[in-house]
Amino acid sequence: MKKTPMFSQYRRFILLGLDLVVALACYLVIGAIIPSDAQGVTFWHQIVPVLLLLGAFFVCFRFSAVNRSVWRYAQAPDYLRCTIATGLSTVLFALLDLLCANLMAHTFSFYLLLGLFIGFCLVFARLVYRVATGGLWHNAIGNRSRTLIVGAGEAAMALVAEARENKKCEFVPVAAVDDDPSKVGRHLAGIPVCGTTRDIREVARTYRVNYIIVAIPSIGNQKRAEILDLCSELGILVRVLPQVSDLPDDHNMRMFKYLREITPDELLGREPVDLKEACVPELLAGRRVLVTGGGGSIGSELCRQIAAMGVGHLAIVDIYENNAYEIEQELRREYGKSISLSVHIGSVREYARLSQIFEEEKPQIVFHAAAHKHVPLMEFSPQEAIKNNVFGTLNTARAADAFGVEKFVLISTDKAVNPTNVMGATKRLCEMVVQTFDRHSKTQFVAVRFGNVLGSNGSVIPLFKKQIAAGGPLTVTHPEVIRYFMTIPEAAQLVLTAAAMAKGGEIFVLDMGNPVKILDLARKMIQLSGLREGKDIDIEFTGLRPGEKLYEELLMSEEGMQKTDNAKIFIGHPINVDPNAFSKAIADLSHLVHGKVQPSRGEVIDLLARVVDTYTPEEH
Repeated sequence: MKKTPMFSQYRRFILLGLDLVVALACYLVIGAIIPSDAQGVTFWHQIVPVLLLLGAFFVCFRFSAVNRSVWRYAQAPDYLRCTIATGLSTVLFALLDLLCANLMAHTFSFYLLLGLFIGFCLVFARLVYRVATGGLWHNAIGNRSRTLIVGAGEAAMALVAEARENKKCEFVPVAAVDDDPSKVGRHLAGIPVCGTTRDIREVARTYRVNYIIVAIPSIGNQKRAEILDLCSELGILVRVLPQVSDLPDDHNMRMFKYLREITPDELLGREPVDLKEACVPELLAGRRVLVTGGGGSIGSELCRQIAAMGVGHLAIVDIYENNAYEIEQELRREYGKSISLSVHIGSVREYARLSQIFEEEKPQIVFHAAAHKHVPLMEFSPQEAIKNNVFGTLNTARAADAFGVEKFVLISTDKAVNPTNVMGATKRLCEMVVQTFDRHSKTQFVAVRFGNVLGSNGSVIPLFKKQIAAGGPLTVTHPEVIRYFMTIPEAAQLVLTAAAMAKGGEIFVLDMGNPVKILDLARKMIQLSGLREGKDIDIEFTGLRPGEKLYEELLMSEEGMQKTDNAKIFIGHPINVDPNAFSKAIADLSHLVHGKVQPSRGEVIDLLARVVDTYTPEEH
């Protein structure tokens, strides 16, 4: 076991001893300046005040928090505590001295001057120590990263203190910037605040910075994105400090461990859309809710938000046991016995299994998130996409209708609009299924359509992160490809809001802002990882994947766009579908993909294109 240095082990007692020495020296100095007029003073009369003084200061300083502070990083509250402890010690000494009726009893001016002098000496000694150790620390950077702190508030102050105290910390703050003009030109715990965020590039070059920490937890994504854009031009590794309130309430924590990478929504610079409606908790509170695909990216976030709204009972259905187990354990850790929860392993392809689950759970609201979603994979397994997406939706809708579910919400995609791939075509068929069911069922059937979800399984940002970690290259299909993006929480909120707003038959669409060029996203991720494109890592264009578009649409032209009470949500008008023709088409698809003889890929795609007239498949 590593031995603790003696100073560290007995630090408080050593500092207390030094404080007593300072107090004694000050007593002797003031005693020489204001001598006592008492006659017949013996040695005992001289030593008693000294013992009383040391005793008073020992008691007050020993049981106060004065020497618990790390004086190298002392701030105003630390000096205030030292001053208060000195004042209390002086008052206690004066009372004891007077009570003892000592012949050396002093005047009021003696006690006042003594207290002021001791307080001054103790605070001054600590200031000198702080300045000296701070200067030495600045020269002890060694191999650690020279770091620019963006922000000069409390979070930045705490981070600087942590970096100074922990010599194993990988970074050393050397400069800071802040948009508060009153802080520019001043010092943050000894670190110069050299300018505003507009000066990031100049300050980084002047101080030879190779690490940047954004320590302004309160700013919005748009402002943060502006700062990240400035940082990205430098090709310097960037990390973000989360809100202090989000950190564990532990005074011994190592704050630098909580520095995190840039999140997907911060990369985009788009403020998250808050879709929370007052009617959503009312819809879910005390109700029985079932989520298919509840272990997936969207499904699991739906479960988290549903659980937070006081759901009566939550049933999770998933074919993949590992994902289902993980979300179950997470919810039980978070809510304990306060949540009524059940998990079922089963496939939406099997109506008998779904019927069994619905009979047992008796759900009032169903969110159908189970689906195959990877575009290139589904291009080469179209029959599996149809089985899982189309007939999985059909089976779940039939069960919802049969067991009297009040609301059924389908998770759809922008790829269902004028699809050029199998996955998009099957999701368009799913929309047609729920709109057809809505016409004759007492259940309210609706669909929710949105674009790419940041951070979901198989999405582009996790892929880029893995490729950067592996040294590249980053693969981009086409230099001009663009996509709409939203975060996983936004997607889940849209689904819940749609459920609350639904009257039946609607396709809800989120205003997702401006689309993002994937190439720009790749370059920004490279730069914010402290790498340089073409030198440290490359970008490789692989060509559009099978069925992939350069851009996506959110509405078909014939659907139109209807506003809702929420400015960020729109509704596409239902499209009339001939129920007889649609039923025959579904029967033909079922016969083809469920037959004893496996159909060819071309046969499946040809029939799918006849059923979904907006589907334009590639040549096969």
